[in-house]
Amino acid sequence: MENLKYFLYRVMFEILWASQAGRLVRALSRSYGVIFTVHRVLPEAGADFSPNAILQITPQFLEYAILRVRQLGFETVSLDEAIKRLEGSKPARKFVVFTFDDAYRDNLEHALPVLKRHRCPFTLYVPTALVDGVGQVWWQALEDIIGQQDALALGDERGEIQYFDTKTVGQKKAAYRRIYSLMRQMDEDERVGFILEIAQRYGLDLQQHCRQLIMDWGELKTFADEPLCTIGAHTVHHYELAKLKPERARQEIEQSLQVIYAQFGVRPRHLSYPIGGKNAAGKREFEIARDLGLRSGVTTRPGGLYKRHKQQLLQLPRVSLNGLFQNKRYVEVLATGAIFSMMSGG
Repeated sequence: MENLKYFLYRVMFEILWASQAGRLVRALSRSYGVIFTVHRVLPEAGADFSPNAILQITPQFLEYAILRVRQLGFETVSLDEAIKRLEGSKPARKFVVFTFDDAYRDNLEHALPVLKRHRCPFTLYVPTALVDGVGQVWWQALEDIIGQQDALALGDERGEIQYFDTKTVGQKKAAYRRIYSLMRQMDEDERVGFILEIAQRYGLDLQQHCRQLIMDWGELKTFADEPLCTIGAHTVHHYELAKLKPERARQEIEQSLQVIYAQFGVRPRHLSYPIGGKNAAGKREFEIARDLGLRSGVTTRPGGLYKRHKQQLLQLPRVSLNGLFQNKRYVEVLATGAIFSMMSGG
């Protein structure tokens, strides 16, 4: 089903590009622009088994996206400038905002040079426990464990053992899809224990794994000192907030704001909800963010930015620069926010 979904997306993107429908939609749409979501930026392509390659683009594709949206008539602006324009009269030029989630170390090594070279403003959303090296990059840990094993044996809450053959790439992909789906259905404490048990059984040090992938505070200081960068919050542990009780969800956001302020002397005004879909963040989470005085909150719900969003600044849509769609001609489609708004019923 997943492969079919992405195949259909590619067919749609090809049709939109070939027909130049995106150009017509951009001309007629009332969308002010889009916010792009980026996670990892790495020079090498994903391996045959790399389910998280969806989160990974190359520096060359990032650079092309910046240059191409400018050629299409968009301004690349900071999140604060985008909000200012949403709250004012319709801007003369449409705009694009680049945002990065999770503070991956490769953002420092491969994304920052591109952003600086082209003077492109951006926002970096920071999950503080991961930067401390005590969180879990569990989605990548699961991939790395499966990638190294020919078979997995996992226990469930009833003490029963479920076996997965993972010799072939196809078997690895099937196992990842099944286990990932199970983990997304768990509450956050259960999921934490589940991946910890798997990691211990198969010899992966989750804290070391986290430290390898995520920047430390010293590395993040480079971003905090960079005029092009706005530091935003991404909670403490990167939990799906909707799964937590209200007070704990509030603590996840509030504590992350306090930690970042202690590190850099500036309290973040912008939040990215972890996972960010409808089941991960909703009305309750938006209200918590409002109560904490945050200026904006971004989701992963796809869509463009419209005049109405000045009343919905804590539930802004974004369009993913998806690692599975790193085709240059797709940038024109990705920059057409109205297409994604229509697809999501917005």
